Amino acid sequence: MKVIFHTDFYVVYASEPAAAPGRMEAVVECLGNRFDMLPAVAADPKDIEAVHSTKHIARIRQQGLYDIAALAAGGAVQAATIGLKEPAFALIRPPGHHASQDSSWGFCYFNNMAVALTHLLRTGRINTAAVLDFDLHYGDGTENILSGAGVVEMLNPGTHARGESGRKAYLGEVESFLKELRVDIIGISAGFDNHELDWGGLLSTEDYFVMGRMVKERALEMGAGCFGLLEGGYNHCVLGQNVLALIEGISG
Repeated sequence: MKVIFHTDFYVVYASEPAAAPGRMEAVVECLGNRFDMLPAVAADPKDIEAVHSTKHIARIRQQGLYDIAALAAGGAVQAATIGLKEPAFALIRPPGHHASQDSSWGFCYFNNMAVALTHLLRTGRINTAAVLDFDLHYGDGTENILSGAGVVEMLNPGTHARGESGRKAYLGEVESFLKELRVDIIGISAGFDNHELDWGGLLSTEDYFVMGRMVKERALEMGAGCFGLLEGGYNHCVLGQNVLALIEGISG
């Protein structure tokens, strides 16, 4: 399985949890040599412009964050493109799911998922898509950008789930969502901050493997593609194991 990454993602580009030193290193160390690591390439400006306003892009440039944000968006496009043929994962930062067309917050600048799926739609490679966003926080930017197109279905499961019964309900919600899908590709906005040892305190590492496996199996049933993008997840002690669990799930 291919993992998209670049050593520039080690750079501490801002004073926020998503950019904290050691975060990406923790994941790379855990993945080891198990997967085929491909270098991320910056997104074509046209792909970013298809999603974000000129004013928003200019603001990101003024903050000195354009290059790293474009590299993350480009990695997402690569993972989505590869994902049409085989599962892929983009180990990227900054995250993206709180970035809307003309604004962003929550450690996000460009919406990586929206850039990736819009690229596939614009180039005629897909007609429909689904986004499973299991980050602790709602992917408002992704919904704001993609919901109006009428070709992308999205789920942020278990927003208020708590405890063991909440875990089961959460996974059941994911299973039900996937079961009803009829799409060309499934993208996972993979935020790991809902882990039991992270901010959300709900999910186990095994749960990420289970969700990855669910996505892979449903994609196979539909003859669809699948891929994942890193969003949140801030406990460096468990982040690598959680990412590995998801990748093993979607790689089959």
